[in-house]
This record gives sequence, structure tokens and C-alpha cells, in this order.
Amino acid sequence: MYAVVGCNDCHALWLLEDPDAAETATCPRCQRRHRTAKLKRLFTADDRDTAREARAAMLADAADATDAFDSTPSVAEMEVDTDAAVVDDDEYLDAAGIDADEVAAAGERSTAGRGSRSRPDIVRDALRTLDAPDEDDVVAYASEHGVPEDAAVDLLDRLVRRGEVTEHGGTYRLL
Repeated sequence: MYAVVGCNDCHALWLLEDPDAAETATCPRCQRRHRTAKLKRLFTADDRDTAREARAAMLADAADATDAFDSTPSVAEMEVDTDAAVVDDDEYLDAAGIDADEVAAAGERSTAGRGSRSRPDIVRDALRTLDAPDEDDVVAYASEHGVPEDAAVDLLDRLVRRGEVTEHGGTYRLL
């Protein structure tokens, strides 16, 4: 059960779910704690949407905006409307003067050769797959998978400093 209740101090209206379950409730606006037994239940309903609509109607009436409220669809109707896409991605890009096919091709080119793996992931993969790899082995593996050599050396050094990789006698091992 849901109840629309109001604060005695700031006159805020809010919903309480199962008002008999809790001993107290806190006003969301002024943070005053109220005993739920003493709160006046302005409206009660079995489902949340009905209680939300009643609260909205009360707020509109208090603001002297009942005409605007009556012309507005219910919350449930508006939620259904938001699920439907208004404009798809291709239409949006076309309206902006951008060729959607070219955008898709650019995205494919940017990940070509290395898939969706990041540079650090490629260096970690080198350490996992190679047997007793030294720096040259890791750099060669990484460069074959699209990581520049200087970047591979830098990444390997960073992984060692972070403690993810250990180096002993020129051989690297992933921890």
C-alpha cells in the first residue's frame, strides 16, 4: 500500500510505501522526522502509479495549475513514450551532415589490427603467452599486435613499477 502524506512544517508531499511498517518517516524537504501514526494520509492506493498521480494532482492544485495538469498525460503514459526511440543514430548523424557509413568505417579502422584490447592488455598477453620472455620478446609480440615499440617498453616499465610484473635476470613474469 502507498500513502501520500504531508509535512506539518514545510507542507511537502511525499509517498510512503507501506506506511504502517515503519515507526517514523523523514520529510524529504526539511528532514524533520515524523511518527507515521500521526501523519495524515491524504490519499492511499494499492499501486505506486496511482499514488504518484494523486500526489501530482495535489501539487498542481496547490500551485493553481490544474488546467496544465489535466492536459498533461499520466506518468505511466509518459514512461511508455520514453521507451520508443525518437531518432535513430543514422538519422541523427545525417541531420548533422555526417555520413553514418563513414563513421562506422572509421570505427572499424581504429580497432583494426588489435581488436578491442588496450595496449596494456596486449603487453600483459605477451607475458602470459611467451615462455620466459625478456624485454625484446615482449616488445616484438606487442609490435606484432599494433603497439609501437617505444610504447611497449614504457608499458612494461610501468607494469613493473606498479607491481603487476616482476623482472629477474632480464626475464619478466606477470604476477
